[in-house]
Amino acid sequence: MSVPRDPLTPPPAPGDAGPRVYQVGGSLRDELLGLPVQDRDWVVVGATPQQLLDMGFVAVGKDFPVFLHPVTHEEYALARTERKTAPGYHGFAIHASPEVTLDEDLLRRDLTINAIARGPYALSVERPLAKRAATGAGGFAPAGASAGVSPALTEVATSAIAPPAGPASAAELADPHGGRADIAARVFRHVSPAFAEDPVRILRLARFAARFTDFTVAPETLTLMRAMVAAGEVDALVPERVWQELSRGLMEKRPSRMFEVLRDCGALARLLPELDRLWGVPQRADYHPEVDTGVHAMMVIDMSARLGLPLDVRYAALLHDLGKGTTPADVLPRHIGHEQRSERMAEEVSRRLKVPTDCRDLARLVARDHGRFYKIDEMRAATVLDTLDACDAMRKPERFARVLDACECDRRGRLGWEDAGFPWREPWLAALTAARGVDAGAIAKEATARHAEHEARKAAQDAAAGQGARPVSTNAADAQSAADAPTSPAAKPARANPAEAIREAVRHARIAAVAAALGKPAH
Repeated sequence: MSVPRDPLTPPPAPGDAGPRVYQVGGSLRDELLGLPVQDRDWVVVGATPQQLLDMGFVAVGKDFPVFLHPVTHEEYALARTERKTAPGYHGFAIHASPEVTLDEDLLRRDLTINAIARGPYALSVERPLAKRAATGAGGFAPAGASAGVSPALTEVATSAIAPPAGPASAAELADPHGGRADIAARVFRHVSPAFAEDPVRILRLARFAARFTDFTVAPETLTLMRAMVAAGEVDALVPERVWQELSRGLMEKRPSRMFEVLRDCGALARLLPELDRLWGVPQRADYHPEVDTGVHAMMVIDMSARLGLPLDVRYAALLHDLGKGTTPADVLPRHIGHEQRSERMAEEVSRRLKVPTDCRDLARLVARDHGRFYKIDEMRAATVLDTLDACDAMRKPERFARVLDACECDRRGRLGWEDAGFPWREPWLAALTAARGVDAGAIAKEATARHAEHEARKAAQDAAAGQGARPVSTNAADAQSAADAPTSPAAKPARANPAEAIREAVRHARIAAVAAALGKPAH
């Protein structure tokens, strides 16, 4: 296994002075796996923050010294060590100085596959493009290279260059913890016992499992993760960080693996007990051939990934059946009323994790209503309209389409039903289109005119009867005020509420439109 590198870019000669730069972390891991690299990270050994600032780097790190390269805008971090000082992921003392070595920096990293480095290179803020022999990757020159590059051959780059092609020698890769062997074996293995000092690493490993679906967790690492959970480390995680990792994992290729790893080490029961209790809860086999509710939940989120759906749909898919975990044992495998329980529990999970509003709202709607969307053929047109109104579909049709996406995942996230399709989507969208096509403004205008005409007639009748003329209302708002005005016990009954009349007229028109679109009777 090798990493491409330009053979004309040598490592520094022994004894060369000055800061040294190494490519590290996920970008190098992904290169070794043959995957596309999005962003590269670099560690700087032997430098001070002031040296980088003097070269034009921009400081961006709050907790430890991280800088942006002035040309490539890639992240450069000073080599550092970390020491645990308190529970949780904030409880660390950071030490960054020119004396920290590359080996010390790699030792603090989470997994062996992320503790590999390539280099060293000497720091530079220019990068010649015309002569690749003059520079290395990432915006720095090879250590020992001449600084006097001809201006005719030099162009300062404004974006990253892909790693240069060519065979890599063993000498240029620093791999003190066997990361390349674990990549070849497809194993997640912790670098050192210091892994246990940061509970976020459990979430990160679980997220990596969702991305690298053919990797397994080393037995000793799983044992360490379980010990961390038992020690209460996971309980110290703040909601924002939990959501950050969960949301990223949901967007990976196979999100179910994240939750499988979390469940295997015991962390899921601490972070999402509502989800954890679904495993072992049976469902009716005629509707759910997979039977187990936890297995169904995982199949649903994997279907959302297969269909390439956005985060709010994947989150809603994850939580849609939480209520089944609280079904009384004596009624299983039926789950009567689980939708209402699921709605309440989804709302609580979203509140606890401080989930974004769009994800929270979609999860609530899907949990509450997903069972209704399979029954449109049985519904009266008025019930179809009521369902659309309950989802606020008139005002938010795009969100309603995502509700249907989540329901499709629920339908197809069942054993043997993966390619069953979701034939109810088209009728629901047709009903929504028909209802939104009703011109409510025109109906309101017509109803207001009729009401004014009615009021004028009544006023004339009252005058003829000697009861005195009443002011004639000319619009719905005036008519509403008149209808709401207090009357004495001896007064005649209040006139009909014009605003309510308008709402009813619009509703009847929409019911008729929905009925026509679905081929149903209007009443």
